[in-house]
Amino acid sequence: MIFLVNWILIFCLIRDSRGSTLESSLRKLGVEKLNKDDVQRMQWEALESKIQNWIHFMRIAVKLLFAGERKICDQIFEDTSLNKDQCFAEVTSNSVAVLLSFGDAVAKSKRSPEKLFVLLDMYEVLHELHTEVKLVFSLKILKISWVSFCKSNLIHWIETVFQGKSCTEMREAAFSLSKRLAQTAQETFVDFEEAVEKDATRTTVLDGTVHPLTSYVINYVKFLFESEAKDVLGDDWVQRHRRIVQQNANQYKRVAWAKILQTLSVQGVSPSGSGSSSGNDAANNVSKASIKERFKSFNSQFEELHQRQSQWTVPDQELREYLRLAIAEVLLPAYRSYIKRFGPMVETGKNPCKYIRYTPEDLERMLSEFFEGKMLGEPKR
Repeated sequence: MIFLVNWILIFCLIRDSRGSTLESSLRKLGVEKLNKDDVQRMQWEALESKIQNWIHFMRIAVKLLFAGERKICDQIFEDTSLNKDQCFAEVTSNSVAVLLSFGDAVAKSKRSPEKLFVLLDMYEVLHELHTEVKLVFSLKILKISWVSFCKSNLIHWIETVFQGKSCTEMREAAFSLSKRLAQTAQETFVDFEEAVEKDATRTTVLDGTVHPLTSYVINYVKFLFESEAKDVLGDDWVQRHRRIVQQNANQYKRVAWAKILQTLSVQGVSPSGSGSSSGNDAANNVSKASIKERFKSFNSQFEELHQRQSQWTVPDQELREYLRLAIAEVLLPAYRSYIKRFGPMVETGKNPCKYIRYTPEDLERMLSEFFEGKMLGEPKR
């Protein structure tokens, strides 16, 4: 009986002393208890800084401080009838509550577009590397490499460090926070999408340059996907919007380039008035004058397209290169084929450079200048 009483006293001593030490360690790191009102009153720059600190503190607390307390409780109460999980739960409960309270306050605070990125960062710290092989919690937990420390799944650490029935409440609190952050991130993105749709601006942007609102949305979504937002928004949303981009790009090709491609077609070319129109002699069966007119029309149309669309701006480099390549894939083969077929008719005549003004290589070089946002009169690269 006396032996048991002594162990109970030790239990209380460990709980109080280690709990106090743990809370002191977190305070020295800079952890503070904040509620939704505190978060709401903060300027954005201050809040963003505190969120990044919180992410850092969570990793240190769960992987080092809490794991260390688990090790101490396991060693001290290993061979006793006392519940080592209960001791660990009581040692860490206040510290866990302080850490999670900040995440909960951010998730419940007023939504705004700029918060979406930090919400995703907070969510990610709880769900990074879902394919991480499940570790077995042991004394080796404090001897892992720094790379493993940075990469391992924090939710898994919460599961292993806070194992046992006594820690159920803390595990569930961590999982609830993860779900709440994901939900708030989804709602924030919906708010952003609705705000863009409701924007009533009627500002006209000349020469195909990007509207300021469009540029903002593009940059916003670009940064969003650098935060692995697809884990929250879902693959269906990502694929649906990629298809929309693809459809718009295809529509651009049809609208902007269909007319000039017609000049490189045999269809509609006036016949010469003699001979058969089949076989390798087809080029001899069309009017030289009509071929010259086709070349002149192509030149003027391409120069107009180049002048206009080199002033247009496509901010996203991947999309810009995709559009250039898509144009080149349809324009250059058609142009090469047309020159090969009808070029000799013009080259043997007077002033051939007036009609065959560009080589395929010239066109390829000029296509590389499209969508750069160049001003009129700006020197070519």
